[in-house]
Amino acid sequence: MMIKPSVCLKNEYDDIAGYCKKEKQPVFITSDGEGDLVVMSMEAYAYREEMLDLREKLLEAEEQRARGGKAFSLDEVSERLEEIINGNSI
Repeated sequence: MMIKPSVCLKNEYDDIAGYCKKEKQPVFITSDGEGDLVVMSMEAYAYREEMLDLREKLLEAEEQRARGGKAFSLDEVSERLEEIINGNSI
């Protein structure tokens, strides 16, 4: 984890951007000794958003299952995916 004061954002932008891209890690920016911003690469941000979206969908599916929603066997899921892959997706 890297933590930098806000003045470094302007003075060390290229270094901070390079670190975020290379290490795929965010940089935490402080102002007056307090946390202020998080800087990350667009790639890391997009990945994070995809993972959050997936978690939300999984949580929704689990909530539906807990409320008695229809469950599918592995065979049913495999069959349905095969239909979708082969273009029979209705």
